[in-house]
Amino acid sequence: MKPISLGRTGLQVSQFALGTGNFGTGWGHGADADTAAAIFNGYAEAGGNFIDTADAYQFGQSEELLGQLLEGRRDDFVLATKFSLGATPNASRVVTGNSRKAMMTSVEQSLRRLKTDRLDLYWVHHPDGVTPIEEIVRGFEDLARAGKILYAGLSNFPAWRLSRAATWAELTHAVPIAAAQFEHSLVQRTPEADLFPASQALGLGIVTWSPLGGGMLTGKYRQGEKGRAEGFGGRVFQAENSEQRTQILDAVIDVAAELGVTPGQVAIAWAGTHGAIPIIGPRSPAQLRDYLAATAVQLSGEQLARLDTVSALRGFTTDRPSRPAVA
Repeated sequence: MKPISLGRTGLQVSQFALGTGNFGTGWGHGADADTAAAIFNGYAEAGGNFIDTADAYQFGQSEELLGQLLEGRRDDFVLATKFSLGATPNASRVVTGNSRKAMMTSVEQSLRRLKTDRLDLYWVHHPDGVTPIEEIVRGFEDLARAGKILYAGLSNFPAWRLSRAATWAELTHAVPIAAAQFEHSLVQRTPEADLFPASQALGLGIVTWSPLGGGMLTGKYRQGEKGRAEGFGGRVFQAENSEQRTQILDAVIDVAAELGVTPGQVAIAWAGTHGAIPIIGPRSPAQLRDYLAATAVQLSGEQLARLDTVSALRGFTTDRPSRPAVA
């Protein structure tokens, strides 16, 4: 995998990030320790260095497994985790959300589970609708001054909150907001109307999750597989529930057949043509190999136009960035 600069920072990360929401079995659906190790090692052997996790993933098990896997090679990876939801099923109100209290408590717990003294990138996982942006920015600055985080980012924030945070950090000379994370795929293109242009204007690194629409764009659910449709209680899943989505999947399958690749590889390759770093979240080494093969997929101009047209947002015109993330 080729290296990409994370926004305007000097940090070089791989073109695909490894999402580790499947590391562990705390949610009743995921990968055991041996399988997680095989996925992690396979990603590293392919040149990957960008690891994305969260305290909530598998109720802390994802971070714990990563802590074991990173021993002896921590400096070889860019490690990112998130806070907001807590690491237990019924986390207390005072350690969830985005408050300074939640941030400080969460970072200490994540550091212990990950067996490290600092996080390369710390995300707020979700906006809580309560905590002022100023409180979040000040908290990030304090953690950076204490050497516990190197970069700060916001995940799943609307464009206006993202813009306010980045501007407030700049005006107060706090640690900059370096990156934004949000869902983006052929069946979830709404960020192209606001989050993409805002992030690009602010010079933020763009990290996108669920490039496969929760697996829908692989076509596997048409074959009767369940996967995320049931595995996570139907969450983080885009159903084939409209005429447009059926047309999108048909187009992905057609392009895959033309190129002799899998539909999932086409969907991931397309997601990488927007100047973003897609997060891949395999649950098995076989899925990892399939997803990584997207780095070699070259979509023609006609194929890109076909996919763009069938998946277009109603009422919006979006422009593709000049610098693709997939060769």
